[in-house]
Amino acid sequence: MLKNKKFARYAIIFMVLGIFYMFFYSGLQNDHINILQPYLSETYGWSDLKITNPITYGGLVVIVFYLVCGAAFVKFGVTRFMVPCTVVLGLSCFGIALAGENYALYAVSLFLVRVLVVPLQMGGFMLCANWFIKYRGRVMGIITAGSPLFSVVGISVLTFVANSVGIKLSYIVMGSIVILLAVATATLMKSTPEDAGLYPDGADNPPESEKEDESETITLKQLLSEARAWQLIISYGIMQFVINAMMSYMAVRYISLSSEADQPNLWVAKALLYLSIGAIAGIPMSYVLGWIDDKFGSIKASLVLNILFFFAVIPLAIMPVGGSVPLMLVWAFGVACMTGGVPTMHPCVTSYVYGRKKYQSANKWIMTIQAIPFAFSVAFMSAFNDAGKLQTAYYLLLVMLVVSLITIITMWKIPDANAADRDYATK
Repeated sequence: MLKNKKFARYAIIFMVLGIFYMFFYSGLQNDHINILQPYLSETYGWSDLKITNPITYGGLVVIVFYLVCGAAFVKFGVTRFMVPCTVVLGLSCFGIALAGENYALYAVSLFLVRVLVVPLQMGGFMLCANWFIKYRGRVMGIITAGSPLFSVVGISVLTFVANSVGIKLSYIVMGSIVILLAVATATLMKSTPEDAGLYPDGADNPPESEKEDESETITLKQLLSEARAWQLIISYGIMQFVINAMMSYMAVRYISLSSEADQPNLWVAKALLYLSIGAIAGIPMSYVLGWIDDKFGSIKASLVLNILFFFAVIPLAIMPVGGSVPLMLVWAFGVACMTGGVPTMHPCVTSYVYGRKKYQSANKWIMTIQAIPFAFSVAFMSAFNDAGKLQTAYYLLLVMLVVSLITIITMWKIPDANAADRDYATK
């Protein structure tokens, strides 16, 4: 990959930008709610549902927006659509910063943030699928380290800044960096290697597995008639739902378990520290999962990922009042594996099943359908929390994970669409 100097330059630029894509996608999709929810609840007395409703409504719009993104990426190119969306995302962060008690401005800004993180995710996914085949898993493993990095760095920094100088500065800084990220993407990145006069992986020739692949279109009717599509939708739809539910209510769960000795609460006193320690240990798992994907295939890597989800959910389901150091370390490791693993594996397994050329055509429908239950993940947690039964929600998440695990096992014999260009083709 790095032998071709021109390709190597684009590859390194993409990996750096990709880490920031995933960092802000993860942080602005759900992680930042861990700071907003306690702050707004304590400062203005807003209820959980009032705080999170803009996210739920945004999640409903995202169902359609996935289709819009997918179609726009194909028609205009990834970067041409991604860049203006990212600029507006940064401006929406400014809106949250300036809202104060103005609920209308807060709601519109948070709504836009929830919707406009989608091009960061889908754009990063499609750029990786376009530029890499043989090294796809490992490159995704590198860039998706940005997601757990937000757990290590972002949440702690946001909490510190919010507690010291307030929410406003936190969101102004994030918005400014997001706008700079858009400028860097516009000036430094191409949508496909062919746009730069190159081939995927820096190869000298077009991909072997695509020479006879003329059609790049998959209709909704065709996709819904395929068992492999539903297997992808169910397995990764569940994992995405669990991530959003988990990440949005970590702080609330820990605060509810605070003892008198935990000042100001268990989240700040202990959990953030162990989140950082455990997440640092878990960050390399994004690359490990990518390596497993490249060497043994996406189905085996997906199975490992699903098992790692249990490390994140079980500790929060059984965590005692005052916390438990071993459980918090296991939880933090699981969170890092979870938040880095799904962004790594979702595009990989979709490319595995449908191939590079058909990836976006299939992915736009798959992610649109997955977005329907995903839109209600925060409301799911809010409802249980308002009812005083947050622990029950975690047990239900575990049941969902068992379903996704079984679904992945049923995918075992699905072949790799780009097998001729993958590592196992050389064995």
